[in-house]
Amino acid sequence: MATYSRRDFGRLGLGAGSASLALGGATTFAIAQAAPKVVIVGGGAGGATVAHYLLKDRAPGAPRLDVTLIEPNPVYSSSFFSNLYLGGLRTLESLSHGYEGLRRIGVKVVHDFATSVDPTQRTVTTRSGGRFAYDRLVLSPGIDVKYDSIPGYSLAVSNALPHGYMTSAVGKRQLKAAMEGMKDGGVFAMVMPNAPYRCPPGPYERACMIAHYLKTKKPKSKLVILDSKKAFSKQAVFTEAFEKHYKDIVEMNLSTEIDDFSVTALDVRAREITTKAGKKVKFDAANIIPGQRAGEIAAKAGVTKGDWVAINPENFRAVEGRDIYVIGDATAMTAAEMPK
Repeated sequence: MATYSRRDFGRLGLGAGSASLALGGATTFAIAQAAPKVVIVGGGAGGATVAHYLLKDRAPGAPRLDVTLIEPNPVYSSSFFSNLYLGGLRTLESLSHGYEGLRRIGVKVVHDFATSVDPTQRTVTTRSGGRFAYDRLVLSPGIDVKYDSIPGYSLAVSNALPHGYMTSAVGKRQLKAAMEGMKDGGVFAMVMPNAPYRCPPGPYERACMIAHYLKTKKPKSKLVILDSKKAFSKQAVFTEAFEKHYKDIVEMNLSTEIDDFSVTALDVRAREITTKAGKKVKFDAANIIPGQRAGEIAAKAGVTKGDWVAINPENFRAVEGRDIYVIGDATAMTAAEMPK
């Protein structure tokens, strides 16, 4: 009968799933291999969905995966339908989602902030000092806003003039409070972001809901939109809606070859916006949406090219990364018609 050392057992256990060893034709021992580790950074719609399907729809015979989801917020406040909350058609609570469902199917949910990625050692480090090894890494970090893309805007200013464009309930509440606190007959100003940005039609859906709120709650008020772009997503549909439903409320300032409505100055104290075309808008409340870039962890992982992450569209593998996949708004989908 053959004899086996501990090292021999280890070698035999390197196959996928498990390996079997028959000793003398009498006894069979199963040697289990550790499950492949997948770490997902970002528990928004993208990251949580990946975690869900990796464990929910495991192919027959495939090894079970060890899936860890790293997300700092215990509650995800969805951007989907958030404009309906601003329009008074949906509650903020209805946008909130926890992670118990993922835990029930075996996802290890870690509420911490990912601070760095080491592609060589294949590890992710978190703010609290946690260190998570991976065989495959999925980044779904969403966006960060570029506060300096609008002169006079900053993180501090955003508390008074919120952008409300992150997956956080705080910004949504701030924006709704600004609308509610405005006098009837006041001016609400919107500054639209430069492309590319999260959800191309999103700011214009928001404009419709703000206009709806003003029409039903503060009908003497006005919504002034300043847009540095010459065209925007679903433009014909929104233009029709503005004209049909909010003709006396919405003033749309879309840039042309002659007039550029990019913001050149934002005076918070005077509550005044100046554009490159020379237009000055005095406002009572405002929604300022700055330019955007991929979430910071993507740059720290070394997978960004400029502001965004270039990916292979057939599998979402980062062009600049080894065994790192990036999904959602952080990507630059240049090879296919897929918006953020």
